Formats: sequence, structure tokens, C-alpha cells
Amino acid sequence: MPTTDRAVGAVLGSAVGDALGAPFEFGLPGVFRERFPDGVGTMCGGGGWDPGEATDDTQMAVLVGESLIERGGLDLPDIFGRFRRWAVAEPKDIGLQTEDVLMSGDPWDTAAALHFQVNGRAAGNGSLMRASTSAVYFAAAGREVTMSAARRIAALTHGDGAAWEGTAVLHELVRVALLGDDPLTALPAALAAVHPAHRDRWSTVLAPHWHPDDATEFNGAVWPCLASAVWALRTTTSFEAALAAAIDLGGDTDTVAAVTGLLAGAVHGSAAIPSRWTDPLHVPLPGFGGRVLSADDLRDLAATLAGS
Repeated sequence: MPTTDRAVGAVLGSAVGDALGAPFEFGLPGVFRERFPDGVGTMCGGGGWDPGEATDDTQMAVLVGESLIERGGLDLPDIFGRFRRWAVAEPKDIGLQTEDVLMSGDPWDTAAALHFQVNGRAAGNGSLMRASTSAVYFAAAGREVTMSAARRIAALTHGDGAAWEGTAVLHELVRVALLGDDPLTALPAALAAVHPAHRDRWSTVLAPHWHPDDATEFNGAVWPCLASAVWALRTTTSFEAALAAAIDLGGDTDTVAAVTGLLAGAVHGSAAIPSRWTDPLHVPLPGFGGRVLSADDLRDLAATLAGS
């Protein structure tokens, strides 16, 4: 069973990364360390975000987690319905692809596929950004179950199988970390479980020598987003340093940092997340009665998801 400390670290770490990275979104590389020469920084706000305010990344993760708890397992129509209710409430930020799918009016089980058929592009990182709660919930069920659940949740909004497989790999790495093992050593087994049509590309970007400079797409795409998070984990030794490295890459900083925070939080545990980041953390939930979750609410959510 995953430890509560690591489960809380995963959910809280992802939210912290999201809120810390949000003010730097679409910025150039190096902006974070320019702002914070000590390399760690504070919740500064900016770009339309209050200090400590989590974005759509964490909001959607909370919706997934609460559905899993309240429905007693994976209820895909329920998750999609919660997503749609949230999207209709006009959140401050929502991915263009996700918005198109949720606002299309198409049924939950065809909306993403129809979007992909028309657009031919659906490999954004939006399925990675919300994976913290589901990764914790399914960790105890083993590799096959957690990877399958990741694919099914990803497919609600992303019709490209590359997003499904990337989210499945992320689920598996978190599972291994929650059990106290090194997720980097689990990469070969995780990649072996990736669908053959996507395995080569994922193997390339998750290789030990890969560097964010090697990316062939903006890190809003699923491949460099997950690969950058794994790189940040691989090249640092603390939660704070991993987030600083991720945000300093520039680009889609909130999501890259949210994924990095998920992995680093699962590895280093909740005690590694500094209070100067958790104290101002808050997660508005548009469409759900004006609710705003605190760090303590996320701790409780993570503990429940982990079965504690």
C-alpha cells in the first residue's frame, strides 16, 4: 500500500507546482531563477493569478479525485459531467482542446474521439496535469490497473493515444514512487507496457540522456511535458530543486511543474514541501458552489484516495 505521506506529497506537490509555475506561463527559459536567484522562490502571483492560486490543472484533478471517492471507483460519465459543469462555469483558465471537447455537446464517450477525427491533433498535456488524484487512488491496484485507468480518464478529453500512453506511464511511475521505490528504475517496465504504436517515441523522450533542449514540440505537448518532469526529477535531489528546474524551462510552466510536483512529491514525501508554498495555496472550483480548497483540504483528499 502507498504511504499516506507520499500520497499527500503527490497530490499536494502537484498543486504546489501548478500554483508556483502559473505566473511564469509562456515565459522564456531562465525567468524563474532571474526572479529568484536563490533557486527556490515564493508564491509570487502574476499573470492573472493570485499568490498560491491553483489553475485548471489542480481544479480538474480535484474533480477526478472527488468523483472516485463519491462514486466508489471509476465512473467515467460522472467525471465527464463534473468536467463539463466546471467548464460551463467559465474557469479562469482552460485548455483550448479540453474546452472544445467539453463544450461540444457530444456524449461523454464520443466527444474526444470526434474532436480528434476533425482536428487530427489531440496530444496536449491536459491529461497529465490532472493525474495526481487518480494516480494515488489506483496505485494499490498494481501496474495493469493503474495504467488502464489512466488511459480511460485521459480519453475523456484527448483522442490521441499518445496522451493516453503518456498518462499511463505517469500513473505507473507514481505508483512505484508511492511504494517507496525509485520511479526512474521503473521506466523500462512502464515503457514495455506502452502500446506498441507509441512505444518508440515515448522510449526516446524518456531515455536517460534526454534533455529538454532535445524537444521537438512546445512543452504544452504531452511528450516534452512528461519528459521534462522526469528530467527535472532525475537531475535534482530535492522537491524544491525539481520544481525550480521545471519552471525555469519556461513555456507551459504550470503544467510541467504540476507533473514534476506530482512525481517529486511522491518521491520526497509531503514533509519536503515547504510551508511557504502550502500556506497560501488555494484551489477555486468554479461551478461547485464557490468552493475553495486549502492545502489541508488537499491533504485530506489525498489521504482518503490512498485509503488511509
